[in-house]
Amino acid sequence: MRKKILAVLLCAVLLVSVLAGCSQNSSGTTGEGETNGSTDNATEQNEGEKYKIILITMDSTDQHWVAVDKGAKKAVEELGNIDYKWMAPDKKDDAQQIERVNNAIADGADAIIIAANGPDAVTAALEEAKANGIKIVYVDSPANTEAYATFATDNQAAGRTAGEQMIQALEAAGKKDGKIGIVNVNSATTSTVLREKGFREAFEGKGYTLLPTQYGEGDAMKSQDIADNYITDGVVGIFGTNEGSTVGVGNAIKAYGQKDIVGVGFDKSDAILSLVKEGWLYCTIVQNPETMGYEGMKAAVKAIKGENIDNPNVDTGVSVVTKDNADSIQ
Repeated sequence: MRKKILAVLLCAVLLVSVLAGCSQNSSGTTGEGETNGSTDNATEQNEGEKYKIILITMDSTDQHWVAVDKGAKKAVEELGNIDYKWMAPDKKDDAQQIERVNNAIADGADAIIIAANGPDAVTAALEEAKANGIKIVYVDSPANTEAYATFATDNQAAGRTAGEQMIQALEAAGKKDGKIGIVNVNSATTSTVLREKGFREAFEGKGYTLLPTQYGEGDAMKSQDIADNYITDGVVGIFGTNEGSTVGVGNAIKAYGQKDIVGVGFDKSDAILSLVKEGWLYCTIVQNPETMGYEGMKAAVKAIKGENIDNPNVDTGVSVVTKDNADSIQ
């Protein structure tokens, strides 16, 4: 009888020990399974984190900016950890672009990729973004505040190329002098101002007269009206400094039916390529906007991660497109 009671007491002691051990493990203080599970969840959360990056261009209508967006999307697909938005004004307008920057700040962006409409107007907004820890990368056109990197055309050199192309065409036609018109966007956009500067440099020492620049805000209709006036004034050549300006120049020459007027433009669109193929524009200087968007996105991620970049100022290059090679341009 005494042995039976002792056995029952031993079983009771063992049962209490087992229950105490189970209770201790379930609290998570010493159970390895629970601790490891928490670590795995934290790892999964970090791996699933996405960087919020916003592209802000001058407008949303020019095919040039559509191509920048396309390049950015290509990089996003490759990197796979980005929450990406393209937030562009519907027209070239400083107030609208500033609003987009402010929206990006409010949206909690980690980085902004921007083509500044002008070097000064958007600067204060970008400095506020930087004060909020947002990284800045420029594509096409910088503003007057430091950024992590810039991916753009060497616009002055490209403008000089445009001038050389026009001179070549005029001299081939036996025209060693005459008046030249220039249709620019405005007097503030750095990229197009530099293109005009390079274009004018090409004519130094030549017998041509470069007329005062007229501004069409990159609008094709306004630019066409300006080009119309130049044609009435008897010019031998007209230069358009961006997509809208170039379309306006080509359409004006086409409307007058004067292929002897040498039209040289900048950028690529379906309309521009058609005007080149039909001979209304002698050539257009084509940039690489997809490269700007692609490399700009990759740089933005490096900036967020705090990584260094080998070359913070990259010339993305240009090509001269004429009637001879227009069919090969995508």
